[in-house]
Amino acid sequence: MPMPWTYRQATQEWQAFLADAQDAMGLSTDHSTFTAVEGVLRAFRARLTPAEAIAFAQVLPAVLRAIFVADWDITLPPKAPGSRADWTAEAQALRRHHNIAPAHCVAATALALHKAVLREDLDRALAALPPFAAEFWSVPGADPANLGPRIV
Repeated sequence: MPMPWTYRQATQEWQAFLADAQDAMGLSTDHSTFTAVEGVLRAFRARLTPAEAIAFAQVLPAVLRAIFVADWDITLPPKAPGSRADWTAEAQALRRHHNIAPAHCVAATALALHKAVLREDLDRALAALPPFAAEFWSVPGADPANLGPRIV
């Protein structure tokens, strides 16, 4: 079997995702974008069982997959689904003194994710998760022509 694309092109996929997230968030540095994205990923992961989280991680590009599972205490029970306001507050709370994640960080990260993952793969993964997952990663109003992986 040839090396999976996401490992061969991990840097390019990550840089494209981070640029899309930074643009969508209107942040000036990739450092602040990274913290916002990490906070969003942690807020989502905190609401899943380990099995659900690993199933979701399978569709993520390599670097995002690594960030998604990094520093995870799998002994903690999943949080209640919550709302976009809850998810945003949790994302903004990560490294609070160095975090300038905007109020739309969840939506911006979702948009960047939709530009990094094949739609059918993401839809399949979300369909297997609790109902809140589809809302978490929704991109209402986004032009479908602008979604889908930039690097194929």
